Amino acid sequence: MQAEISTQHLWLERLVGDWSVAADAITAPPPDPKWSEHARTIGGGLWLLCEGQGEMPAGGPGQTLMTLGFDPVKDRYVGTWAGSMMTHLWIYEGILEPTGNVLTLSCEGPDFENPKKSARYRDVITFIDEDHRTLTALIQQTDGRWHKLMELHYWRQK
Repeated sequence: MQAEISTQHLWLERLVGDWSVAADAITAPPPDPKWSEHARTIGGGLWLLCEGQGEMPAGGPGQTLMTLGFDPVKDRYVGTWAGSMMTHLWIYEGILEPTGNVLTLSCEGPDFENPKKSARYRDVITFIDEDHRTLTALIQQTDGRWHKLMELHYWRQK
C-alpha cells in the first residue's frame, strides 16, 4: 500500500522547522524563549510530528508531541496531541479555511473544572506569515460560546 501525497499534505510542510514559543511574544521572537518546538515530517510528507519542550508556567520541565496528517476518506486533517503534564490523549479532526492560513482542529477531552465530564475543544493554528504563527486553544462553554484558554506565538528560528 502506497499513500499519495496530496495538496493537503503539502500544507503541513509550512509547519516544518524549529520554532521559539511564547505567549507574550506578539510582535517579535522572544529573546530568551522558555519553550521550543521541532517539527518534521515522516512518510515522505504524509505525517507531521511536532515535538515541544521547555519550562512549564508553574515550573518544571514539560514535553509535548503533536501529530498531524490528512485523511482523504474523511476529507479532514487528523492527528493527536499528548503532553507530559496530563494523561489524556487528544484526538484531532480539522479543516483548513479557504485562505490556507487557518487550520481548526476539534477534539473532546476532560472538562478541567469537572474532570468527570467531557468538553469540546478547538486548537486553531493561524499563520501570520511564514515565520510567525499562533496556536489558540478554546473550550466550548455550556451556552455554546467558545472561550479562549490561551494563545501562543511561534517564531521560526533562523
